[in-house]
Amino acid sequence: MTGISGYPASPSVRAGRSIRLHIATSADRFRLDFYRWGSTPKHTGHVEWTGQDAVPGRHDQDWQWPAYDFLVPRRWRSGVYIGVLSTGACPSRPAMDAREARFLLVVTPSVPSGHKVLYKVPVSTYHAYNTAGGGSLYSASRVTLRRPGGGVGGPVKGLPDPYDTTSPRQTFAHWDAPFISWMEENGVQGDFCTDLDLDEGELLRDGYRLLISAGHDEYWTAQSRRNVTAFRDTGGNIANFGANSCWWRVSLDENRSTLECEKFPPNAPAETDPDSSYDCPDHWWESEPENTLLGVSYRNGGGHWEGSRTPLGFSVTDADHWVFSGTGLKTGDTFGHDSALVGYECDGAAYEVDGQRRPRPTGQDGTPKNFEILGIAPLPSDWIFAAREPLPSPRAATLGLYTATGTVFTAATTDWARLLATDPQVAAITHNVITRLA
Repeated sequence: MTGISGYPASPSVRAGRSIRLHIATSADRFRLDFYRWGSTPKHTGHVEWTGQDAVPGRHDQDWQWPAYDFLVPRRWRSGVYIGVLSTGACPSRPAMDAREARFLLVVTPSVPSGHKVLYKVPVSTYHAYNTAGGGSLYSASRVTLRRPGGGVGGPVKGLPDPYDTTSPRQTFAHWDAPFISWMEENGVQGDFCTDLDLDEGELLRDGYRLLISAGHDEYWTAQSRRNVTAFRDTGGNIANFGANSCWWRVSLDENRSTLECEKFPPNAPAETDPDSSYDCPDHWWESEPENTLLGVSYRNGGGHWEGSRTPLGFSVTDADHWVFSGTGLKTGDTFGHDSALVGYECDGAAYEVDGQRRPRPTGQDGTPKNFEILGIAPLPSDWIFAAREPLPSPRAATLGLYTATGTVFTAATTDWARLLATDPQVAAITHNVITRLA
C-alpha cells in the first residue's frame, strides 16, 4: 500500500493505560500526532516509529496490521482524541477529519473525575456505515472494528448533506464534533466514553448525573441498553440530542472486535428494505420498542436522505415549560424552521390531540404515558418512512421528555447539533436541558 493509515485495537482506553495501535505505511518512518477535540483541537503529543507495510483486509475480518503499543499519559483529560498520521513533518494545523491517515480514540478517566456529565460517542454507528474493506452493515451482517474508519479515517456509506458538505453524515466531524465544541465553549465539563464502554457498564456507576448522546446513535447492543435503562431507573438522567436512536440491535463477539446485526426477515429477497419490513431479527421496535427508554422512535418519524428537504421546525406546545426558559418562544411559535432543523432523520411518538388541542402520547407504541410532547413537527408525505404500516397517528417529530426516577429528554432530530452555533433558541434549550439534568 502507499501512504499511511491505521486504527486502534479498541476504540477507547483509560488514561494511564496502554493502547495497541495498528498502522501500515510503505514509508521507512512515520509520525503520529494526537489532538484532543474541544472548542479547538489541542495538540497533546506525538511519537515517531519505524514504518511497516501491510495490505487492506476485508470488512468482516480483523485486518491484523502491524502493532504499536502507546502508553496514554495519565495526565490526559477524558475526551475524543484524533490521531493524525504522517510520513513527513506534521502540518501546523492539519484537518482533523479525513478519509485516511486519521483514527479516533476516546480516552476515559483513570479514576472517577467528579464530573456530572458523560458524553457517549456512537462508535457502533460509525462502523455500521464504515465501508473500509468493501462492506458495511448495509451490505453484510458482520463488520470488524479493527480496520481504518469508525468516526474518521475511512470511507463512509451515505449521501452528501446539502446543509453541511464539509463532512459525511456518519462521522465524528458531522454532529458530535460541533456538539462537543459547543459544550466546551459554554463551560460544560464532562467525561467521554463510547457505546462499547456503556456495554461494559462500569462508567455509569461513577457518579454521573447526565448521559448525553447527539446526532446519530442508531446501533445499540442489548447490554448497553440494559445498562442505560438501569442508569435511568436509579436516578440517572439522559439527554438525546439526536434521532434514529437505538433503531438496530447489534451484538459483539467475545473479543469485542466485531459487530453483528441481522436485519433481514428469513428468506427475504435481495431488494428488501429492512427499515420498512417486519420480522427483522434485530429491529428493536419489533421486540422491545426503543420508546420505552427514549420516549420516541424512528418508526413514527422519518427521513429525507437526498438533497434539500422541505424546511421544518418544531411548533412549541407549552412555552411555560422550563425547557424553553429564556428562549423568548411562545406557545404556537415555531423554531428552527428557516434552517431545516427537523431532519435528515427524526423520531416521534404516536399521539392524539386532547381537548386543549395539545398532542398527547397514546402509549400504543411503547412511549410512556407521561411523556410530554413539548414541540411537534408533522412530516411531509415525500419523506422516507420506516415501518410502512401506519401507526394510529400522523407521522411527526416529537421533542419532549418524561420522568421515570431519572428524566429522559429527546430533541428527536439528527441535525440538532448543526444549529447550535447559529440558532440562539436551539442553544438556549440545550443549555437549559444540560443545566437542569446535570
